[in-house]
Amino acid sequence: MTSAARGAASALLGFAFFATHDVIVKSLGGTYPVFQIVFFSVLFGFPTVMIMLIRDQAPGTLTPKHPVLVGVRTGLGVVTGLCAFYAFTTLPLAETYAIIFAQPLLITILSVPLLGEAVGLRRWIAVAVGLLGVVVVMQPGVSTLSLGHLAALTAATCGAFVSIILRRIGGEERSVVLILYPMLANLVCMAMVMPFVYVAPPVEHLGLFAVISLLGFGGMLMLIRAYRTSPAAIVAPMQYSQILWAVIFGTLLFDELPTWTTALGAAIIVASGIYIVLREERGGRTVARPVTTGRTLRGDTVAGVRTGDVLRLQGKRDAPLNSEEE
Repeated sequence: MTSAARGAASALLGFAFFATHDVIVKSLGGTYPVFQIVFFSVLFGFPTVMIMLIRDQAPGTLTPKHPVLVGVRTGLGVVTGLCAFYAFTTLPLAETYAIIFAQPLLITILSVPLLGEAVGLRRWIAVAVGLLGVVVVMQPGVSTLSLGHLAALTAATCGAFVSIILRRIGGEERSVVLILYPMLANLVCMAMVMPFVYVAPPVEHLGLFAVISLLGFGGMLMLIRAYRTSPAAIVAPMQYSQILWAVIFGTLLFDELPTWTTALGAAIIVASGIYIVLREERGGRTVARPVTTGRTLRGDTVAGVRTGDVLRLQGKRDAPLNSEEE
């Protein structure tokens, strides 16, 4: 098996872990408030992430060099994770993925005014087509838009801003700073709400909360392996395999049969995203590469940790800054 094939296989396995992660989030959403799900997923993810942080031998402190941007990135990360989790607990899986997968399209748009990136006509057309796919999925004016739809859109938008900020400061900030601050912010913010929404879980549900963190961590390890053996142009499009898992899990476990509009819109979004990542890889840019997860606590993230941050923490300085997920 070639290195590209091994990378693709590792990515597919990682995204299967993430899809299973999202299924458990959705199943727990019927019993627990989303704040509690996020809190326990971060809490149980802390030990594994801290082990990685302890191994960091790079000199420096935990004081950010860009405190304002780190603070904004951290706050947006909390909102991204919370909104993505809420969307998964209220919307069909396939519909949630389709909306969140608009994130790379938004990154392309934001990269022009915020980063001064040059975006050619072909990619603008791909963005426009992809956004049309989002409209097809949501059908404004035809179907009722819910808080879940708004949450998914918010997660995609905030996640895009997070990726843009990482592109600006990722090369100057220590990876430990970029990893630790979102973790602590998620834990503190969710803990502040917990006294008002807490539902006492049985032991087996505590086990499910732990499984969420383990699946996220396992998926992240698979993505790290994939990015080390294959280029982003091979790995990043594999994230769209989560749509297939969403259809399978949604049909078997939640009686969610995707509508033809969801299927058509998702196909349009996926095709646009793949085209953009291939164009970016050819042009040598990284800004508009798809971000896995639509959530800082979603896709390629564990407790608010992005795979790209961990890759750089372990010494791969050319790690993709936007690959997420998160």
